[in-house]
Amino acid sequence: MNNNEIIKVENITKSFRLSAKQRKVRKLTESRIIAVNGLSFSAFEGEIFGLLGPNGAGKTTTLRVLSTILKPDGGNAYIDGKSVIGEPFEVRRRIGFLTSEVKLEEFFTPDYLFDFFCNMHGVDDEKRISRKQELFERFGIDKFAFTKVADLSTGMKQKVSLVTAVAHDPKVVIFDEPTNGLDVITAKVVTDFLTQLRMQGKTVIISTHIFSLIEKVCDRVGIINDGKMVMCGELSELTKSESLEDLFFRLYNEKGGETQ
Repeated sequence: MNNNEIIKVENITKSFRLSAKQRKVRKLTESRIIAVNGLSFSAFEGEIFGLLGPNGAGKTTTLRVLSTILKPDGGNAYIDGKSVIGEPFEVRRRIGFLTSEVKLEEFFTPDYLFDFFCNMHGVDDEKRISRKQELFERFGIDKFAFTKVADLSTGMKQKVSLVTAVAHDPKVVIFDEPTNGLDVITAKVVTDFLTQLRMQGKTVIISTHIFSLIEKVCDRVGIINDGKMVMCGELSELTKSESLEDLFFRLYNEKGGETQ
């Protein structure tokens, strides 16, 4: 890791309008809910940065803003110097984004989908072929390259989602809950890949509520609650006097245990 700032988030805010049914379920009178509230942080080249928080804390919304899927109401964020608001296409060229909520088209095969995403990003044929071979062999997809996604196991579908997200060899990799719902073997493959990306000098940002994942792979962590950054810093520094889990719950309880 070095001091070359690759991701810079500056005071972003994001709110959503609630339907009458949503207000009733949440027992709220307000018509809008604030998901992210003045959030700022940075991530550097060659590091894995973790966003840790409970469900509803604003993690996924933050990553969707960074991935240009959502526009912030206020503030801005930059990926490799490119604004997510002013230069979204340049941002998309530089990132790979993976979330469990994005589903692969089940009619197609891993081979077809990998080629599709490479073509979408303008990857030349020589690089596409070599990268496909490397990633398919690493994740054991090569044996299922021409099997329809519909016929793959849940773990294999996740692996295919991962390799298509990074098919174009992006500088920044953004993973929302990267091991959520995975069996222990597939989760190990994914976490090993995250650390390999760091060794390659990539900047990786993940969101999770799993303490062990943060402790295993992250260099720095930002703890968020109620859409706000509660604490951010080097993992080794933050956990000098108490475990990450104890630190999290102490901060959570100090804030009254509020989530959106």
